[in-house]
Amino acid sequence: MNPDLPETHLYTALGKALRSLRDRSGLTQVEAGKRANIRATFISQIENGSRGMRFHTLIALLDSYNADLADLATAYKKATGEL
Repeated sequence: MNPDLPETHLYTALGKALRSLRDRSGLTQVEAGKRANIRATFISQIENGSRGMRFHTLIALLDSYNADLADLATAYKKATGEL
């Protein structure tokens, strides 16, 4: 994890949430990357909480997972133990 990122625990929880959505969609990081036009290594960094992303990247990932922001909110709450 990058200690220079603000609120690193938030990146970790977001990464876990995105990983769960990717797993639900049945895609590998490589497959998701091809669909979203993002490198698989970048997806890996997002999922392990070491990188953040811009909003358009988040939307591209959600689209590749056939998910929306409501799905992400639910997955995030599960990742943080709020559900």
